[in-house]
Amino acid sequence: MIRTPLRPLARILLARQQGVNPDSIERENLRLRHEAMRDKSRLRAEGRLLLLGMGFAAAFTLIGARMGLLAATEPMEPRSAALGAEITAQRADITDRNGNVLATNMLTHALYAHPRDMVDPKRVAQELAAIFPELKAEDLYRRFTDGRSFLWIRKVLSPEQMQRVHEIGDPGLLFGPREMRLYPNGALAAHVLGGTSFGAEGVHSAEVIGTAGIEKALDARMRDPAQAGQPLQLSLDLTLQAVVEEILQTGMTMLSAKGAAAILMDVHTGEILSLASLPAFDPNDRPNNPTSGEPGDSPLFNRAVQGVYELGSTFKIFTVANALELGLVTPDTMVDANAPKKVGRFTIKEFQNKNYGPLLSVRDVIAKSSNVGTANLALTIGALRQQAFYKALGFFEPTQIELVEAPGAKPIVPKKWPDITVITTSYGHGISASPMHLAAAYGAIANGGIRITPTLLRGGVPQTGPRVMSEQTARDARSMLREVVTHGTATMADVPGYEVAGKTGTAEKPNKQGGYDTDKVVNTFAMMFPASEPKYVLVVTLDEPVDTSGSEPRRTAGWTAVPVAAEIVRRAAPLLGLRPMVEPKAPDTLTAASN
Repeated sequence: MIRTPLRPLARILLARQQGVNPDSIERENLRLRHEAMRDKSRLRAEGRLLLLGMGFAAAFTLIGARMGLLAATEPMEPRSAALGAEITAQRADITDRNGNVLATNMLTHALYAHPRDMVDPKRVAQELAAIFPELKAEDLYRRFTDGRSFLWIRKVLSPEQMQRVHEIGDPGLLFGPREMRLYPNGALAAHVLGGTSFGAEGVHSAEVIGTAGIEKALDARMRDPAQAGQPLQLSLDLTLQAVVEEILQTGMTMLSAKGAAAILMDVHTGEILSLASLPAFDPNDRPNNPTSGEPGDSPLFNRAVQGVYELGSTFKIFTVANALELGLVTPDTMVDANAPKKVGRFTIKEFQNKNYGPLLSVRDVIAKSSNVGTANLALTIGALRQQAFYKALGFFEPTQIELVEAPGAKPIVPKKWPDITVITTSYGHGISASPMHLAAAYGAIANGGIRITPTLLRGGVPQTGPRVMSEQTARDARSMLREVVTHGTATMADVPGYEVAGKTGTAEKPNKQGGYDTDKVVNTFAMMFPASEPKYVLVVTLDEPVDTSGSEPRRTAGWTAVPVAAEIVRRAAPLLGLRPMVEPKAPDTLTAASN
């Protein structure tokens, strides 16, 4: 910076010539210099004050905006800073084929504690025990005072419970928002849906993961963020499901059955419209898996899919269809049905030691459910061709339905196939499968010979699986199954207006000693309707039922499973849009005349 001299030489010399005191020049320049310095300092101070004022204004504006934003948002607990990826809690809804919600998400809160921040741990423990009866005040107090810094108290709270905890007013109690799975229909379709639980958890969110049923089988699809807004649509019809479960529960109660299962399936698409297993459970409060006893005794056990049973005489139609397909017989071929039949050291008998022989037509073998007639047909077919036909129908592998329990339900088939095995498996003994296997196999007969894969996902497209029998064989088999209902072992299934065709099966349950219990049976009725042009297959299975309406207990399927299935058809057929067929009355032979 160039500074002006206080005593410039030229001015000093000029002032001396003029007789002026040179000191006045120095004083004047000093005054001007001081004024310049004062003006510069003032400008600097004014700039600093302006900058400081602008800073204060910006800070107060930011604080006010933040306070306004907080006031306009929902209250929530502060989140703890943590390393790692954020937990994804959103899960896709599940709906039935008509869009009715079967499973959805609900916002709730978890309760946790920071014991070191508690003002009065003893009072908090006592009040929490009063709110949650399953908690003990002594245990809570011990955990609050043992030195830990974090403690989960409840993973899920109702709004009422949350309010009561909030009223305790202790700063050591904190709430963590999270989503939970909600099943608005309670126990309806419980075995299909399965259930969920919490996976990875944090104080502000928790991952919901599937633990059973379709929730676990399609867990990756449910948790995919890209599909969170797209509900998973099942093939189930909620109304049909409610009807089937209601009738099945009533039948199970009246017949004192240990359990029951029912499957209603579209024979062309393989879509399951209803799948019921009883006893059931509420997936909103899913019980723990049993640690002892038989798995089938637990309400978590899915009898329709996991239950692997000897299904008895329902298999006889497969033996007849096999013989028809091979060209060995026609529906009117007469076969040996003379009972009893000796095979080595074994004796093949009919129910109640009857004898339908010496000969029966193939039609009557099915209508009368002849063990001996079926056995002779099976021996004509032979072991290798019998096995090949059962494999084609899917009885050697688990079903591919979208349930996590399905892969573990593999049919139990004999390791060796001597003649006695050929005979017993021909009428459903010595080979075990699930009701779902049976429904799929009957579906092939109903749709004209095409093997179908049962599915719980709505698709609506007819399947084009492998052909397992000709259309003529399937047509003849359906005709025989119709005769079972019109004048065979399932006359109680003849629902007026709906052509029902089906086959009964009564199988004694094996016991642990290696034999069979004559008073413990698994009864099954596998059917299709309308018989002339089948659209649906229905399989009803009852575990240890007994009809006590007569003078003696009756345990056959014709008295137990058949009436239950008939009632399901009577109630479900109109819901399926099937119009009853009214047979025209014969014209009156009398003619009115007048004179």
